[in-house]
Amino acid sequence: MIPPPDVLAARLERARVLPGSLQLDALVVTHLPNVFYLTGFAGSAGTVVLSGTGLSILVDGRYRAALADRGFDSHDGPRVRVVPPAGGSAEESLLAMLAEAGHRRVGFEAAHLSVARHQALERLISSKSALELLPTEGLVESLRLRKDPYEQGTLREAGRRLSAIMQGVLADLRPGMREWDVAARLEAGLRRAGFARSAFDTIVASGANSAMPHHRAAERCLTPRDLVVLDFGGVYNGYCVDLSRTVSIGEPTAEAVQLHTAVSSAQAAAIAAVRPGARASDVDRAARDVLTEHGLGDAFTHGTGHGLGLEVHEAPRLGPLRTTGAEPTRDSTEILDAGMVVTIEPGAYLAGSGGVRIEDDVLVTSNGCEVLTTAGRELMVVDC
Repeated sequence: MIPPPDVLAARLERARVLPGSLQLDALVVTHLPNVFYLTGFAGSAGTVVLSGTGLSILVDGRYRAALADRGFDSHDGPRVRVVPPAGGSAEESLLAMLAEAGHRRVGFEAAHLSVARHQALERLISSKSALELLPTEGLVESLRLRKDPYEQGTLREAGRRLSAIMQGVLADLRPGMREWDVAARLEAGLRRAGFARSAFDTIVASGANSAMPHHRAAERCLTPRDLVVLDFGGVYNGYCVDLSRTVSIGEPTAEAVQLHTAVSSAQAAAIAAVRPGARASDVDRAARDVLTEHGLGDAFTHGTGHGLGLEVHEAPRLGPLRTTGAEPTRDSTEILDAGMVVTIEPGAYLAGSGGVRIEDDVLVTSNGCEVLTTAGRELMVVDC
């Protein structure tokens, strides 16, 4: 679904100041999630040129008609126009568009423009143009950090749908099912619930596999006394949501109950720490301290969470402080603000035995947070 015109217009108003903030004439946007954020265009290839007067989008012939149908190149439509390649390469078309607009100092997304394409542009510039290409970092992403009301509503509905899928699959789990079979049910549930696709490879990790945080579903069968970590997500109207639960096949061992209790307490502490003005690393510390108190500090081998939105992994990173020399790095000191959406997903993993992870999606509100995923967090026991 394309965001409504008023939502896109508001984003463009905020984005128009980005090039000028760095004394640039324009910003070339090539990262497709950023292209979608600014235009609602969801094709497999497209480039946006953003300036203080608006934006243009460069696409090939596969998409021109679809964009024209939406009024992108009409005089009375949005301040967006389609510029079809006029022969030659995409790089030549882009430089022609920049020259036509009189742009000279042009930023590009350093994290998303390949070395090969950058070199091709520089070769063309040196032979034909006085244009200067300058690297930028995270400009459009800075706008995406705080979700607007449309995005919040989309993520809230996506979280509700994802939770319903989890509840349904939990009720169907049985000993003897392969991890693959469980993953297939989760992914089929995504389609039935209106998700376009999985947000990442579904994780179904049973028995000793549950001690591997990124294990992918395989042919192992669920057996009595297994802990099973279920971690899956979907893309709903362009936005990603993510959910994890851990279940026991048959009566859990005492160790499994203790492990789940510790992780559940760690997640509750981290969620309670989410509020505007909190440091992302402080949320991580809240979870990590609880697990350390339970003697599981070394068993927590990843960060507490990450941002969600058009990508399944976005800023901010909820992890321990990282340092470069004597100073914390920028991403480890991010401050949470209202409108951000993050996962809270502490875990504890005991090699050769099993692991537990509990994950929910959380919206930072003006006075705390709202949990968007509502599937039960208790250690569900599957009858054998």
